[in-house]
Amino acid sequence: MRFDLRCLSTTRNLIRDEELGSLSDDEEDSPSGKRSKLDRFPLSRWELAVSLGVFLVFSSGTIFMSLLAGALFGVVKGVILVVFNAIAGATCCFFLSKLIGRPLITWLWPDKLRFFQVEIGKRRDKLMNYMLFLRITPTLPNLFINLASPIVDVPFHVFFLATLVGLIPAAYITVTAGLAIGDLKSLKDLYDFKTLPVLFLIGFISILPTILKRRKIYE
Repeated sequence: MRFDLRCLSTTRNLIRDEELGSLSDDEEDSPSGKRSKLDRFPLSRWELAVSLGVFLVFSSGTIFMSLLAGALFGVVKGVILVVFNAIAGATCCFFLSKLIGRPLITWLWPDKLRFFQVEIGKRRDKLMNYMLFLRITPTLPNLFINLASPIVDVPFHVFFLATLVGLIPAAYITVTAGLAIGDLKSLKDLYDFKTLPVLFLIGFISILPTILKRRKIYE
């Protein structure tokens, strides 16, 4: 008798669990059941872990590392070290984004990615000048350029050369400031009213061929 009661109670518990499971499945499948933004995250746990690991290990140096390079190695060696580090980090970000980054970048910056794709499409004939302009001037974050470039079909050789040449002016300014690191009081001392116009002037020179070509077309 006790065995029968135990079997009956076990059967009731199983039926109850199945009913609760079916209700939860119906709620998830129903149109009214809205998922949060985290539930719609495009990468699995291991993909996210690999992405973060590679990004943290091979990411390019920060302003503070550039200042330290200038203080320890001088201008020439410091600039070479900073530019090499930036190219290594940007290259790793480029290929990592090309491999598994499309759903993540689309999820993070959908509007900015569409705008960047339109701008790249307009300048296919002078893409090197445009990428140089983006690298030299602080118009777009370097992290976004590194991750979005393979998604909008920027060739790697254009990306590499623009990164190599375009990061030298900013690296030179930061490394030079590292020589007087003891006199710096804040990051505002790096990019003052003297250095920012120089960067924008170099960026304007990089896109000048594109502007002249457009004038010839319209004339």
